[in-house]
Amino acid sequence: MIKAAMVGLGWWGKRLLESAQPLGEQIRFVHGVSPRPEARADAAREFGLRLSPDIATMLRDPEVQAVVLATPHSLHADQIEHVAAAGLPILCEKPLTLKRADAERAINACERAGVKLAVGHNRRFLPAVAEMKHIIGSGALGRLLHVEGHLSNQNSGANFAPWRADPDESPAGGLTGTGVHLLDVFVNLLGPVAKVRTQLVQWKPGPGPLDSLTVVLQFRNGMSGTLAMIRQTPVFWRVHVFGEQGSVEQIDEVELRLRGGIGENRRFEPIDTLRAEIAAFVEMVEGRAPYPVPYDEMIATVAAFEAVVESVGQGGAEVVVR
Repeated sequence: MIKAAMVGLGWWGKRLLESAQPLGEQIRFVHGVSPRPEARADAAREFGLRLSPDIATMLRDPEVQAVVLATPHSLHADQIEHVAAAGLPILCEKPLTLKRADAERAINACERAGVKLAVGHNRRFLPAVAEMKHIIGSGALGRLLHVEGHLSNQNSGANFAPWRADPDESPAGGLTGTGVHLLDVFVNLLGPVAKVRTQLVQWKPGPGPLDSLTVVLQFRNGMSGTLAMIRQTPVFWRVHVFGEQGSVEQIDEVELRLRGGIGENRRFEPIDTLRAEIAAFVEMVEGRAPYPVPYDEMIATVAAFEAVVESVGQGGAEVVVR
């Protein structure tokens, strides 16, 4: 069993702790970190955690064998460096960082220290995404031409925290909360993004933001693509990949629709993707399996993310992904 610490006990940290509870024979969280421990006393009691005000104090706990970061995005790179220097493996919530240079710095710190790093792109664990990857890899779609993606939900309004409304922490509308999931799925299925253009429409700032972000992409393999996200609408997920011979569309995370005579429609049972993410982290820590997001794809997703933010900041201008 892995004994772990959770850094960040806000809404998402508690979601991760809840999802991990059925994995009690694989991982148990024993320590929590919050800059305001007195405000998280109830969470500490609920999940049986010792509390510390900072990572340095937590790292002196000899029982801690691994660390999960559920903290503001801009803190990730420095926190990963700190934990890696202590020789502990890390699962960091998405986005890994806000800039490519910081992602590379974090990964390099882990490689120098000989520790392993995972990132919480939990949609990777959807069975429908894995099946889409298999269909694309089989060549059944023929030459790949275009991809469309959409992810919307109401989390930004329903689970408000001041840092989530800070444009330095959560830039480009719904990109950090929802769109980064689609960027990662695109990189997973289709490879790195080459350039982007954007349109951000804002009706109301946060808290309870009302906006939409549209991104036009070109991939290194020549494909075109679009993705869209709205931060105030009922939950919706869609990914649709088009090829010369057919297309495969994923709806609401569980349904695949195949067109062009390439196979039958398929439906998958819903799963707890956060639990699957944590279980994969345990397997990585124990050396039983590699984590399914390799470092080059972590960097490619952050690089595309950074380009989208830059495009929004330039009024939608085309930006080459560095």
